[in-house]
Amino acid sequence: MEQKEKKQTVFSLIQPTGTPTLGNYLGALKNWANMSDEYDCLFGIADLHSITVPDFREKPAQLRKNTRELYALLLALGLSPDKNTLFVQSHVAAHSQLAWILNCYTQFGEASRMTQFKDKSAKHKDNITVGLFAYPTLMAADILLYNASYVPIGQDQKQHLELARNIAERFNAIYGELFTVPKPLIGKTGAKVMSLTEPLKKMSKSDENEKSYITLLDEPSSIVKKIKSAVTDSESEVLYREGKDGINNLIIMYSACTGQSIKEIENEFSGKGYGAFKSAVADAVVKELMPIKERYNQYIADKEYLDKCMRENAEKAAVRSQRTLNKVMKKVGFLQI
Repeated sequence: MEQKEKKQTVFSLIQPTGTPTLGNYLGALKNWANMSDEYDCLFGIADLHSITVPDFREKPAQLRKNTRELYALLLALGLSPDKNTLFVQSHVAAHSQLAWILNCYTQFGEASRMTQFKDKSAKHKDNITVGLFAYPTLMAADILLYNASYVPIGQDQKQHLELARNIAERFNAIYGELFTVPKPLIGKTGAKVMSLTEPLKKMSKSDENEKSYITLLDEPSSIVKKIKSAVTDSESEVLYREGKDGINNLIIMYSACTGQSIKEIENEFSGKGYGAFKSAVADAVVKELMPIKERYNQYIADKEYLDKCMRENAEKAAVRSQRTLNKVMKKVGFLQI
């Protein structure tokens, strides 16, 4: 009998810092559900990472609520817990254990060069913790625990993945080939969606202006209102061109939701003006997101099912991660009983 080829592992976590935006969805999350056909996928919620800044360190009830809601939303996106390992980071102790060990194999200079540490510490000058500094080492532990071949990442995480690769290579050079050196997942990236009010900025749920972003759980009326008020330009032609950042952004959104090419969109709306185009974009986004919202409402109402999924998937992740952790501890020289 022909042996089935083993799938390569893909790993990615998302922080429970609020409801993901349309940008998060079209840029990454929409692709996650389709990956399990080709890869062995581990997805989850990086709640340990979220306490590196004061926002959630000081709001434990909010962190718990966000974690449960995000788990329900990941299920609603089609991430079947039968086809994927879908877990909460803090439910698997090996992440914290390996992070400590890897801290001892990470150079201070490497960690201090991380751009996100510089940016976030600048925002919280009076409250900079060791956790914020060591955040990339925990991220490395997350990935290396499961010998992930690929990590789907955005531009802002490239530096962290490079550090994870450096740590893996350094560890392997000392102790032999133990960790898989992870690679960024190229070719699975989605649309880059920008702010509706400042189209030169990435869409972000942390933006103070709520009109600048759409979340996956926004009401249809809110989605329509935000898109119709989106910044464009003084022209009226629906064309993807340099200098037309607002319209370019809406074209990208419409293309990602409908599957149409930019040229097809330009032809469809030739001579129709921005009003008609914005209405069509709003309709396409509502059509894309409403089934997700409906499924989310079903999952979030079933606490028993959510808890069962979390427990079972944490157990799956724990078994896999413990195998790696045991090998690491033996290599380093910890006495095991």
